[in-house]
Amino acid sequence: MAARPPVELLHELRAVGAAVRAAVDRRDGSTLLLNGVTGSGKTEVYLDALAHAVSLGRRGIVLVPEIALTPQTVRRFAERFPGRVGVLHSGLSLGEAYDQWTQIADGAFDVVIGSRSAIFAPQPDLGLIVVDEAHEWTYKQHDPAPRYDARAVAERLGGLTGAAVVFGTATPDAERWYAAAEGRIERLDLPRRLRSVRQPGGEVQLWPDEQLPEVEIVDVRGARELLSGTLVEAIGHALDRDEQALLFLNRRGLAGFLLCARGHSPACPGCDVSLALHHPRDAEAGAAGRLVCHQCSRSRPTPTRCEECGGPLRPAQAGTQAVEREVRRLFPTARIVRWDRDTARRQSDHDAILGQLQRHEADVLVGTQMIAKGLDLPLVTLVGVVLADYGLRSGDFRARERTFQLLTQVAGRAGRADLHGRVIVQTLAPDDRVVEAVADYDADGFFEEELRWRAEFGYPPFTRLARLVFAHTNAAFAVEEAHRMRDELRRAAAGLPGVDVLGPAPPQVARRRGRHRWALLVRAPDPAGVLREVELPLGWTVDVDPVLLD
Repeated sequence: MAARPPVELLHELRAVGAAVRAAVDRRDGSTLLLNGVTGSGKTEVYLDALAHAVSLGRRGIVLVPEIALTPQTVRRFAERFPGRVGVLHSGLSLGEAYDQWTQIADGAFDVVIGSRSAIFAPQPDLGLIVVDEAHEWTYKQHDPAPRYDARAVAERLGGLTGAAVVFGTATPDAERWYAAAEGRIERLDLPRRLRSVRQPGGEVQLWPDEQLPEVEIVDVRGARELLSGTLVEAIGHALDRDEQALLFLNRRGLAGFLLCARGHSPACPGCDVSLALHHPRDAEAGAAGRLVCHQCSRSRPTPTRCEECGGPLRPAQAGTQAVEREVRRLFPTARIVRWDRDTARRQSDHDAILGQLQRHEADVLVGTQMIAKGLDLPLVTLVGVVLADYGLRSGDFRARERTFQLLTQVAGRAGRADLHGRVIVQTLAPDDRVVEAVADYDADGFFEEELRWRAEFGYPPFTRLARLVFAHTNAAFAVEEAHRMRDELRRAAAGLPGVDVLGPAPPQVARRRGRHRWALLVRAPDPAGVLREVELPLGWTVDVDPVLLD
């Protein structure tokens, strides 16, 4: 493969590129937050910085949040560094991983690309670490141990090697946004989309595009149809123009909370998060047929009517399969593909679906959160969010942040080439601050308000958390052990400032593989220090700084 010439960085890209190159030159482990809207040229900044590092005899590591995104990222870098790109992720066979590992250690590659485990690649002469889509929770390893966060490892590795660390994202997480606001890391902004324009001499330049896709909010309170008339009409127009439409529905928390027709959901008065619905089949003591707070374990009987408007409360039930069926009914000649964990279990499945879309062998893509992650599909001009409210009601204190990130990211799939994009968000809560911030592309306003709320209720980044989960086949013993450990932790924390031990509460999945599960939450400036004061018997798992609490 012949090397593709570099793209000249113009406008704000030039200043941002210079700042990243300067961080590489300093060799002091500088951390930078590259905050750029979708399609703003962040990848070109990465490529420019890597070329600069290579010119200095140094190398790089680039992390992506999903194995499914690795091939398209590899293609972009291989065009610029042909034959010099290594790949490392958990999807490789043992033999493939061994070959890549030894070649990396021998200095065969200018850059190693992979998912979170690639941060441990033995890349010599490290000068640059890029964490793309840095807001993604998938950078945190949950099960099995070790439960590490690749972003924290990247910062530590940068400090040890002097490599510059770049966190690139269109939607920063609250912790890094706050660190930048306090001046602990440097923030670089790319507020405009850029389009590639080929010049008469053949070179490619990036020119700014002032117009982001229009985001239209559709109030579906009281609606009986899954897809509103506005969204159905927009899909029809996209198909008539031979363009593609993307329909997004986050299935996490399916039937895990109650909603009335006006979008209200019962919330915990002490934690200000939605109460999770536990069905009778869960069969856990204190959890059956009740609403439970997954932060503090407060529970109450399941009400039948909304306390705010008096309307009936029902479990949320729509899923991607229902959306696919509805689209097929409305547009029987359209070519429809669904992209979720059921249809894409292997890397080859991801590649096949992406190939269909890129070759325009599909007209409508229906999917979950994986379709919001870094896909560049030039023919997608319409993005429809079928129901924004699933994420808002997940019962996790990060629900608002994660919903804002997902909706903003999925909106960014529309109109990424020369075609104008349109985004339609269906919601039962059109006045919710998250929905308004997405429509206005107002990340700073959202995080300023979100951080005030977190400071008031004592959530990160103003404190730290440790989550302990006990699992056992005997339901009575499981709850007894959870209460015993809570009491022991409270005795260990007695007199320590700023320490709370919350729970026990049943997780969203209260029984897994025949084992009954109960969770505790330690909130403290140093939760690991509290845990060192107690002995955890077999059956307990610990996650310090968890990013998911369900």
